[in-house]
Order: sequence, then structure tokens, then C-alpha cells
Amino acid sequence: MKVLSLNIGKTQTIKWKNSTTKTAFFKIPVQESLHVSLLKIEGDEQADPRFHGGETKAVYAYDIDHYQHWKKILARDDWNFGLFGENLTTEGLLDNEVMVGSIYKIGTTELQAMEPRFPCMKLNMRFNDANMVKMFTQQKRNGIYFKVINQGSIQSGDAIELVEQSPYKITIADIVNSHNSRGKNQQQLKDILAIPFLPKALKKNLEKFITVPSLF
Repeated sequence: MKVLSLNIGKTQTIKWKNSTTKTAFFKIPVQESLHVSLLKIEGDEQADPRFHGGETKAVYAYDIDHYQHWKKILARDDWNFGLFGENLTTEGLLDNEVMVGSIYKIGTTELQAMEPRFPCMKLNMRFNDANMVKMFTQQKRNGIYFKVINQGSIQSGDAIELVEQSPYKITIADIVNSHNSRGKNQQQLKDILAIPFLPKALKKNLEKFITVPSLF
């Protein structure tokens, strides 16, 4: 496993569909080694901290396997890394293998897998396609948000090493499936909600899908 590209973005104002919005979604690859703090990668910005960033969403990773999948679906010429707003374009860090709570060493930084990414309308803007969020949800290629356990630095080309496997056998893809199916598998949903460090906002969102048994 390794980092194929390290990507950062500055806040900018973008006009789309007769409206303007501030976003730092547009990431570009950088070659230098950058410091990773508890909240972000050096030089990277979040335009709206109410919904983006924070300790459990400090670093966003998206795997090359997802890019290869999308190339079969979308007709476009621009496939530069950072296209999906990710900080790390990775190789071998797959949603259906990475368990929530597992810790990885990347460069001199240690990151803990926390939750999948559920996109907002800015994904539509980035792809100039009003259906992109819908397609993203259908394809279940969400990517992974990480919490920074130990600060350090990361550079393109760095190896990714699993240093601690989570005791909770729930993958990032399991959370996506539970969310998108609105808790169809109730036991799996309960197992997810039992994870003590599950991010509060995600937990609150998933709790809505718990089915209350009928008394009659």
C-alpha cells in the first residue's frame, strides 16, 4: 500500500448553476513533504468547517481502484489526482477492507480510519454534473476519512503500513451499506452503533434507522 498523490486545496469562490459558493474541494497534487496536524494537512483548507474537517475528518483518502471504476462510467478527459477532493490518492487502501478504528502509519504520521465520506452538492459542481452525488451514492465508492493519532509528515510515494487492526470487524463499506439501505441489516447497524468512538454526527444519523419492535 502506498500514497500515489498528496493533494491540497485553497478556498475559492466558484460559480455554478447561477449561484456562487466558497469551496476548497478543488485539490491539486503537490510533491513536497507536508506536515499533518490534528485537524488538517499543511496548506489544505476547509471552506465550511461546520460540515468539513474536524478531528474525525482531518484527512480524506480515495483509492486508485475507485478512479479505475469511475473511468468505466464517466466520459471525461481530466482524471488528475485530487479530483474527488481527496488529500491522499492511495493504492491498496480499499473501503471494503479497511476496518473502522484501524491505525495506519503513513510517512511519519499515524492515522485512524473513522468513517466514509458522504458527499454534498459540491461534488456535482466539481464534475459539472447535477447527478454526480446520486451516482456516487449508487456506486458506493465513498473513500475514507481519517483521524490523526500522531502528527507527522506525509509525501507522495510514502508507504502505507497497517500498525493496529481494529477490534471491531466493521469496514468502511459496511457503514456505507448500512446508511444507504437505511439499516436494512439491523444487527449490522447495531454492531456499528456499538463502536464507542464512532463519530457523533455519524452515530446520530445512523440511529434514525433503528427499528423499534412493535408491541402488538
